[in-house]
Amino acid sequence: MDAVDDAVLLVSELVTNAVVHAGTRTDVTCLRYEGGIQIEVEDRYPARELPLYIPEQDSGHEGGRGLYLSAMVASAWGVDYSRTSKRVWFRLDLPTITDGGTIVASPVGLGRPLPSVTGELRVAVVRADADGRVREWNADAEALFGWAGQQARQLKLGELISWPHRPGGVLTLVDVLQLSRWQGEYGVRHRDGRVVPVFASHVQTLADGDDPSIVCLMVLEEHRSVLEAPAPVRSEAVEVVQPVDPVSAEWAGLSESVTARLGLDELLQRTVERARDSLGGDAAYILLTTEDEGEMEVRATTGLPQNLHRGTRLLAEGSTGRVFSARLPAVHDDLGEGAPAVSLLRGTGMRSLLTVPLMVEGRVIGQLGVASEQPGRFDNEDAIRLQRAADRIALSVESARLAELERIRRGWLSFLAEASDLLAGTLHHEMTLAMVAQLVVPRLATWCAVYTVDETETPRLSYVWHADEEMIDPLRDLLEQAPLPKGPTTPGAARWTCLAEVPDDAVEFPPDVDLRKDHVIALPLVARGHNLGMLVLGRPARDPFHRDVVDLAEDLSRRAALALDNARLYSDRAATSHQLQQSLLPSDLPEVPSVDVGVVYQAAGEGNEVGGDFYDLFAIDGERFGFAIGDVCGKGAGAAAVTGLARHALRILAREGHDVSAVLERLNKEILGEGARARFLTLLYGEIRPRGRGRVELRFASAGHPLPMLLRSNGELDTVGTEQPLLGVLDELDLKVDEVTLRAGDVLVCFTDGVTERRRDRQMLGEDGLARVLADCVSLNAGAVAVRVQRAVVSFAPDAPRDDMAVMVLRATPGDLPVRTPLRSNGSSYQ
Repeated sequence: MDAVDDAVLLVSELVTNAVVHAGTRTDVTCLRYEGGIQIEVEDRYPARELPLYIPEQDSGHEGGRGLYLSAMVASAWGVDYSRTSKRVWFRLDLPTITDGGTIVASPVGLGRPLPSVTGELRVAVVRADADGRVREWNADAEALFGWAGQQARQLKLGELISWPHRPGGVLTLVDVLQLSRWQGEYGVRHRDGRVVPVFASHVQTLADGDDPSIVCLMVLEEHRSVLEAPAPVRSEAVEVVQPVDPVSAEWAGLSESVTARLGLDELLQRTVERARDSLGGDAAYILLTTEDEGEMEVRATTGLPQNLHRGTRLLAEGSTGRVFSARLPAVHDDLGEGAPAVSLLRGTGMRSLLTVPLMVEGRVIGQLGVASEQPGRFDNEDAIRLQRAADRIALSVESARLAELERIRRGWLSFLAEASDLLAGTLHHEMTLAMVAQLVVPRLATWCAVYTVDETETPRLSYVWHADEEMIDPLRDLLEQAPLPKGPTTPGAARWTCLAEVPDDAVEFPPDVDLRKDHVIALPLVARGHNLGMLVLGRPARDPFHRDVVDLAEDLSRRAALALDNARLYSDRAATSHQLQQSLLPSDLPEVPSVDVGVVYQAAGEGNEVGGDFYDLFAIDGERFGFAIGDVCGKGAGAAAVTGLARHALRILAREGHDVSAVLERLNKEILGEGARARFLTLLYGEIRPRGRGRVELRFASAGHPLPMLLRSNGELDTVGTEQPLLGVLDELDLKVDEVTLRAGDVLVCFTDGVTERRRDRQMLGEDGLARVLADCVSLNAGAVAVRVQRAVVSFAPDAPRDDMAVMVLRATPGDLPVRTPLRSNGSSYQ
């Protein structure tokens, strides 16, 4: 069927589909390019309703044939979507020679003279799968191209075929391999390196399992008449459509509707491939400016070595960089050693270069370059064509680049926010050091070292981390042998070259690894005007730190310094509080005849505040011993002041000969005398008088404090004492003194309200709960009883206790000598 008839049939079907199913205005566009036509049918109904497969057609059904016929008749077809429209397009090859000598296949007419063939005729038969990998390779192919079958089956067609890049060409090798039928000429790379010109005929077939494959028949160029099918005679009635703008034809696959759907990387890769093919070059690249416009970054290449990888950066200014920031097209006929573009193409074999700027609103956002292995390959006409193509694509590139930068910026902001949350979540100095290093690696650097300084500003290596854990020890050895780092004198990152001063044989590295050559930067850790140390980051020299990464590292270093300073302040405060707490507790307990003493003390919280509970046991004279357990209202320095006053006043007053009630009454006056600094105080104070043979007399008074519990050796349990006003409230007190006699095995348990008021949801442990614990403590020594009470309090609820806890246990022993039992505690102190 003639191409015109095919076009009329397909347009009729597609327009019918648009009218019936879309019901909107329909536009039909016909584009003429060298070798074929492309027809587009566009409606205003953008819904994506393509079937997953094309069903078999019923001969009696009148509709639904548009896409089916396009797949059967057209050389290529597709559907493009935008927000407001849907465009169905198809291409038909016209019966003329196309790019690379392409000819529309057609049967040889009867009666035509047979062509003559001279010389040895060999027909190479090659079959490849859908990925282009060779699956079959006959003996004639081996004779023509030198590759044995086993060798050829390890290659792809793209590695064997040398596709001719001709000016004005449209089809690429990738395009040709996707066509159902194709005839044309190209070169095949011989095993000895030369290129053999051939004429080939391709056809798409279905192999086993319905997998598509490509069958290629190839003969030498002089034997092309064996495979070549002459073009049918064009009907004189066909009206020839005038060619469109060459740039529009060459870049038709990158229309605005298409580029709007592509990501930046895919758009750039398609652009360089199209630029190379349209000018017949051997390689092409695209550079884009970085965010600060100080450098240009390689973003896409084709035909260039792998070592010129994506991300390589080049200066946009300077004597060697002006070629990358030029605002006009430039044609370089011969890239000698002194040419400015050699820094990009050195060692690639390229001899000539054509570059054009990508410009948006007068700003250079990048550069598109096409290179050739032949000198003098490009002229001014090529420069004009490539510049027009660059102008056509620049706005789409800039839009995609801005979208990418926005995504990256949001990613960095999210990273900083998460890092801040993690750093703020701990006040442990060592944990903060480890977290800083592991946040940096591998997101910003390959390895990281944190130096801290002591009181003399001497740096010390505190933490080392590497992306490869096997490299941590060699890195630590290297850093320990490097000269002491000297921090930057000004804020911000600075190059750090201390590693280069380490001798070659000082540290043993794995093969092909030498950390001494890494690109290393140092950032000061400064917070609240204090120098805390230095953050040292390293990356391989081939992948140095870029400005945007350095800016992010500087921001992170400031947050890390603040977190380290917070951890330092917290550690200092906790140490101070611990020392103050210890000073408010007795350093050692005296030995009391006939009495086994056990004490447990546990401050609530993280240890950064002084608790309000306290206890004391001291000798009054040779026959009497004083004991006390109390709870000051509140925590911190104010509570510590009252605790210190009470503890020392008790000792002084008792040793001056005052009895129990007089001691408490005078202490009450001292507390009230503190004025605004005064705190309420509950206090249980008493005297111990050993009487020998396991008999101990106790005299005590409770000033607002929980009453002690008495556990007899026979298991009887009772609360003893009289409830009375607490200290620091009333001006005058008249306290009653209670007396209890302990015999061998009897236990008196004194405690603060942190024991009985331990909560689990709305339930409290209470005196009843404590009684149940003590009921199982008959025959236990004093230390075991104290620990049993502590464990019961801690295990009563899943969360940690919120109130301080102090427990003092006095147990009468059978003999006159004291019994001291080693205790252990989960709290801050134990005796």
